[in-house]
Amino acid sequence: MRSTPKSMRLHIGIFGRRNVGKSSLLNAMTRQQVSIVSDFAGTTTDPVEKPMELLPLGPVLFIDTAGLDDVGALGALRTERTRAVFDRVDLGVIVCDAGRWDAFEDGILEELRSRDVPVVAVFNKDDLGAPDAALLETLAAQKVSTVRTVASENTGVLAFRQALLDAAPADFIENPAIVSDLVGPGEMAVLVVPIDKEAPKGRLIMPQVQSIRDLLDGDAYCLVVKERELRDALGRLNRPPKLVVTDSQAFLKVAADTPPEIPLTGFSILFARYRGDLVAQVAGALAIETLQPGDRILIAESCSHHPIADDIGRVKIPRWLTQYVGGKLEFDTVQGHDFAVDLTPYKLVIHCGACVTNRRAMLSRILKCRQAGVPVTNYGLAIAYSLGIFERALEPFPAALELFQAQAGHKG
Repeated sequence: MRSTPKSMRLHIGIFGRRNVGKSSLLNAMTRQQVSIVSDFAGTTTDPVEKPMELLPLGPVLFIDTAGLDDVGALGALRTERTRAVFDRVDLGVIVCDAGRWDAFEDGILEELRSRDVPVVAVFNKDDLGAPDAALLETLAAQKVSTVRTVASENTGVLAFRQALLDAAPADFIENPAIVSDLVGPGEMAVLVVPIDKEAPKGRLIMPQVQSIRDLLDGDAYCLVVKERELRDALGRLNRPPKLVVTDSQAFLKVAADTPPEIPLTGFSILFARYRGDLVAQVAGALAIETLQPGDRILIAESCSHHPIADDIGRVKIPRWLTQYVGGKLEFDTVQGHDFAVDLTPYKLVIHCGACVTNRRAMLSRILKCRQAGVPVTNYGLAIAYSLGIFERALEPFPAALELFQAQAGHKG
């Protein structure tokens, strides 16, 4: 945990035709030979990721992509992988050479703008030609920053850095809190961290580590216990904590041991808010009530961990949902950057907490589900609902709780 996780970095995607200097630009920015540079078109075959510190922005992740004009069967595969990057970038860079900009670059711009991603246009190889003045005016009118560079000679790199800083999304600069805003300075949160077969040896899982750091940044106290020690730990405090946060798998025991006047939620629910759209995923969890035996559910994981015998996404959630529905359900699983192209066969998508991806990628997945008319929720919300403690787990989040209570009142 000594370096900033990729998920907390500003994701900057570099797009363009083959051989326009995308890799040279990345190498110039990072001052390293990150991407292979060649006079032959198509040298970059897969997206290349490079984490770095870009001051004053802080930690960023550059993603150098293969040219979108690649041809042939292999080229089509490269292009498909490049297009998948659109869904997870916070800021897009379109690189063209010698002032060449036509319908191809307009297509990339439209892909990025359709996702509300800010764009910087880089006219590379400026020594060979200049962009048309009318084009620059058109891009400026569309709020697209433009920079002229000769990346192979490090010319214009400082201007490019400044353009990235100017275009960075405000929500990255004004980084939202994970949990500290629910606790407050000088107050305490108790974090319940089971140490089981899924806990990585010698360390805690990402949401737990990030929550501890967020609390410290918010000048709050943090008490970390295992689920078996929670009752005793609460009894030793001279005043109750502002919040108890638990791993979703221990929800039932923690709810039983936490007095009802102390707010309770789960790490995964915190990350539904931090990484995605909590209210949208609460609405998705309500779809559990309509599931019928035989329905098909997609389980989506951001990471690519090796499943264990009692894996939460492949074993525990299917078991709890099957018990709740009272009949067999069909489950499919995707991992990493993979996501179902066709969501229409599914009655529900259940996503992990997305601790290893960024917020834009998670919001893109929520948008895809919405466009397909398929409800989406996440692990913690689905577990809390199927175990009958949904309302209590939502108490720290008034808007989400109001949605649930309105829906429950409507059904009543």
